[in-house]
Amino acid sequence: MTEAPPPGSRTSAPRLASLRFVAAEGIGLRIVVAVALSLICAAVLVALSGHNPLSAFAAIAMGAAGSPHQFGVALNRATPYLLAGSGVAFCFRAGVINIGAEGQIALGGLGAAAVALHWPHIASWVIAPASLIGAAALGALWSAIATAIHLRRRVHEVLVTLLLNFVGILLVQQALSGPLGQAGAGFLQSPIMPSSAWLWKLPDLDAHIGFVVALVAAAALSVTLWRTPFGFAIRVAGRSRRAAAYAGFSMSGLTWAAMLLSGALAGLAGGVEVLGIHHRLIEGFSLGFGFKAVTVALLGAVEPLAVAPAALFVGLLEAGSLSMQRQIGVPSALVVVIEGLTMLFILAATVRRA
Repeated sequence: MTEAPPPGSRTSAPRLASLRFVAAEGIGLRIVVAVALSLICAAVLVALSGHNPLSAFAAIAMGAAGSPHQFGVALNRATPYLLAGSGVAFCFRAGVINIGAEGQIALGGLGAAAVALHWPHIASWVIAPASLIGAAALGALWSAIATAIHLRRRVHEVLVTLLLNFVGILLVQQALSGPLGQAGAGFLQSPIMPSSAWLWKLPDLDAHIGFVVALVAAAALSVTLWRTPFGFAIRVAGRSRRAAAYAGFSMSGLTWAAMLLSGALAGLAGGVEVLGIHHRLIEGFSLGFGFKAVTVALLGAVEPLAVAPAALFVGLLEAGSLSMQRQIGVPSALVVVIEGLTMLFILAATVRRA
């Protein structure tokens, strides 16, 4: 006769479901090995250029976390990657390949700027939350356009989301050339936003509260994915669409939900970047963010909560790259090489053979 499980086991088991999945699949170990291999390859490249690899990596570490200010800069770097990356990971779990985070981030920045610059001079404490809501709404709207084209016209989501990135960036340029642009500015940018719209700073760190928002969002997505019927349907659809359809799940409904959530988070990432860093909308502020989001999603084994350390890893690398260039003379582009090698090794380590 089997023993009854302890009273707390039923509640604690779902909390560890994502970690058990990563452990059972061996994905966590393979990702660690992939990162280690990318660093080894980068060390070889540094050595071939005539520099000391250990000194280069030490310079990156000191530049990224050598002081509270530098660590805060790394957190700010990681925030948009965490928000957009967790949304991309959620889409990947549903079997939907969303490559449109770049455009959704750009539109999110546009939404945040539009709300912040046109907010009436009342209830100034509401400007920042309202601007973030506007950013998430416009990001979700942009992903909704891609989803409608994908489902109604049967165009592959990779093609639709990828091409809409360019359209979204051009829309931001058009807005900055017209109603949102600052008159007389040397390049395309909006006027400075009111200080009440700026995101609050974390104590003792040169980082804004956006990183906390991103952590909460990633944790909420992870709980949704592993502890709700909706999350179960998402995972089934990602594993087998035929099985999901046989179980009675609406594939179009799941696609809509995953894309809207992902678009809202990407839009929120754009709003956080505009309100927390630049305090104005600037042309090209989001370039590269969307594709880095795909990188951190894969680095985090497409598990929303595991995207947090992946985003922090990329943020620390980028924050320390300039320090490495100043102190050692190694170009900061080495960080891009490390990220690219990491992506290649992870894809090689986690691909499933048919």
